[in-house]
Amino acid sequence: MKDMKKFRGIGVAIVTPFKNDSSIDFAAMGRVVNHVINGGVNYIVVMGTTGESATLTKDEKKAIISYVAEVTDNRVPLVTGIGGNSTQEVINCIRHSNLTGVDGILSVAPYYNKPNQRGLFQHFKAIATGSPLPVILYNVPGRTCSNISSDTCLELANECENIVAIKEASGDIAQIMRIIRGKPDNFSVISGDDMMTIPIIASGGAGVISVLANAFPAATSELVTNSLKNNFKSAREIQLRYLEMIELLFIDGNPAGVKAMLNIMNLCQNALRLPLVPVNRTIYSRIQKAIDDVNKS
Repeated sequence: MKDMKKFRGIGVAIVTPFKNDSSIDFAAMGRVVNHVINGGVNYIVVMGTTGESATLTKDEKKAIISYVAEVTDNRVPLVTGIGGNSTQEVINCIRHSNLTGVDGILSVAPYYNKPNQRGLFQHFKAIATGSPLPVILYNVPGRTCSNISSDTCLELANECENIVAIKEASGDIAQIMRIIRGKPDNFSVISGDDMMTIPIIASGGAGVISVLANAFPAATSELVTNSLKNNFKSAREIQLRYLEMIELLFIDGNPAGVKAMLNIMNLCQNALRLPLVPVNRTIYSRIQKAIDDVNKS
């Protein structure tokens, strides 16, 4: 039977901190992991979009999984991103990864080669069959140019025991609601967008995989907890208080925005790997002011 409880509430897609020479800053990664766990998040996602996974080597990915699993130490569940546009390569990566301490796999829709819905179904079915861990689909057509339709998602949810949820970042609330309406009881819909957390939970979603929670885990956790308890008045107050912060996360690219926030908080350096670059000075100043304002409120 599918176990969805591990992936209910607030997950955080953590950054991969780098030093100024672009090497991985494991000490900073440990600080971020402890920061979000102490802030009350329910689970951690490594090597997603926010973790700059596209710029990491295979050896670096293995090292990150092992390190975060060690630091997390089973305090919260751990999900790792393993996706791509070659089905067999994704399966091979899953098979050859040390998944000790990992509770689930987040697999993004294939990018660039733009498969049709039959191809998407077969891709994820093969991954689910080859995975020893539960699989969370990741639909983010703004990045992949490949949308997992509601029909395809529901077909996968019903036919693949190992597919337990979808992280939905399409921005299409009608599509998301069709999934929620038609899904089996043992399948979860998770918001993939901080701005859509309340609407998706209000429609029957199970929570969010958040970027904002890297910097503000306690507030984001409170927002999600209140939403899941149908206390939308309190949730809305938090959402509105952090509205500008959420906008600033993405205005000059992700994870540039959240790394600027974490740098201001002395949790990691303001360093990204090319082709990504830090936010410009104007945005950095706006982020600094927004942090000051929210800390005063």
